[in-house]
Amino acid sequence: MTKIHEGAALLGKQTALPASPDVAELDLVPNPHRDATYLVRFTAPEFTSLCPVTGQPDFAHIVIDYVPADWLVESKALKLYLGSFRNHGAFHEDCTVRIGRDLVAAMKPKWLRIGGYWYPRGGIPIDVFWQTGAAPDGLWLPDQGVPPYRGRG
Repeated sequence: MTKIHEGAALLGKQTALPASPDVAELDLVPNPHRDATYLVRFTAPEFTSLCPVTGQPDFAHIVIDYVPADWLVESKALKLYLGSFRNHGAFHEDCTVRIGRDLVAAMKPKWLRIGGYWYPRGGIPIDVFWQTGAAPDGLWLPDQGVPPYRGRG
């Protein structure tokens, strides 16, 4: 299970890439605007993991949108957490939903959605989407901005 810190314990230190998401750490910092409903977006266009069958690398463009409650996830810790999937074998669906669920368990946001736009494996791109429920009323929710895979065309 991912370890959670309240405060930026990893920030400002040289930190090795965690060996797996099971040992990764997420730092949380207080939300300075708890009274506001606003969207935070993280985009990881070069996400990698391993195919659990072949061990070959898989690549994705991950977009995480969330509405914070009491906590924000600190970006360096999130980068390290996402990087910890580099040597982790799991199917696209598992990686995408696990990231969403791990972030919800850590931050307890008002709302979260994740889009995993996976590059083709065996000639078929796989897109995986997960969210916690309906977006809050009044939230400006822009499109995630990732076009469908079209190959070289």
